[in-house]
Amino acid sequence: MIDPVVTLVARVGLVLLFTSAALHKLRDRAAFTGVLAAYRVLPAALVPAAAAAVAAAELLVAAALAAGEGILGPVGAVVLFAIYSFAIGINLVRGRRMIDCGCGTLGSRQPISEWLLARNVLLAGAACVLVPAPVAARQLSWVDGVSVAGAVAVAALVWTAAHGLAAAAARVRAASARGAQA
Repeated sequence: MIDPVVTLVARVGLVLLFTSAALHKLRDRAAFTGVLAAYRVLPAALVPAAAAAVAAAELLVAAALAAGEGILGPVGAVVLFAIYSFAIGINLVRGRRMIDCGCGTLGSRQPISEWLLARNVLLAGAACVLVPAPVAARQLSWVDGVSVAGAVAVAALVWTAAHGLAAAAARVRAASARGAQA
């Protein structure tokens, strides 16, 4: 049996993640279209439509997750993480590591890495917790609400710190590579 607080933390965290990601993409559609084009996984003619479709899919998944029960939200989240991982993975194999992942605030430039693949696996696992499974039937109290808010806040801080560290590490590697070439 899964405690309902665990599912609430996963659900709220993923809703915030997908909503934030979609809003960043919609706020600067041209930048996201450029990021998506840099991945070179789609014909150039399809990139603008695909960029709009990604943002729309993220909003739909966020809405389905927010709506609660059912598998549309969790399955949609896993599918999106799989698509993101495929695009990242194929470019890592191609040796194209300096592509902006497009997963943070656009313009903040975070190159793709194996870390992003691991992150996507963890996030897909969080989405899998929401697939209908036996959830302990108990009344939620104010303590549970505080626990959910605290857990989501800590997760958001860890998320921000991890992305900042990954971006800084990529900048240090790039500077080291430039220094070695000089």
